Amino acid sequence: MGRAAVIAGLASLAALVAAGWLAWPRSAEDGPPPQTAAEMAEGRQLYADYCASCHGADLEGQPDWQSPGPDGRLPAPPHDETGHTWHHGDALLIDYVRLGGRLALARRGADFDSGMPGFEGQLDERQIRAILSYIKSTWPRRLQEVQAERTLAEQGGN
Repeated sequence: MGRAAVIAGLASLAALVAAGWLAWPRSAEDGPPPQTAAEMAEGRQLYADYCASCHGADLEGQPDWQSPGPDGRLPAPPHDETGHTWHHGDALLIDYVRLGGRLALARRGADFDSGMPGFEGQLDERQIRAILSYIKSTWPRRLQEVQAERTLAEQGGN
């Protein structure tokens, strides 16, 4: 590999890291997105503690998750690449975890109760972001990119 190829590769990597950093929604008090091995491990543990009982230990969701039950609610969807979590920007995902499905969707004009409970008072925003970082880390790179684009669009960017 020539020197020019190495430099081009490093420049591409730096651009990807910068784009990911800029796309992550945050405020001054939130601090940076979870990135370290310890933060990723915390996200994995929080997922196990708060999410896995419904969404599966391996992010697989509940069986037949796309068909409503007798109460009209859908079973918990997967958070792996077979689900639809990656279709949504971070603001919606954070609201969904914090407020629960009904309130998060109501804030966006939808009248639907997914059955997802809210974890406000149990998880702070940093912890929710750690969980989301863990979930995203399991997706193929292309889905991570699509989700990052949706987060950017949600923020009024591109």
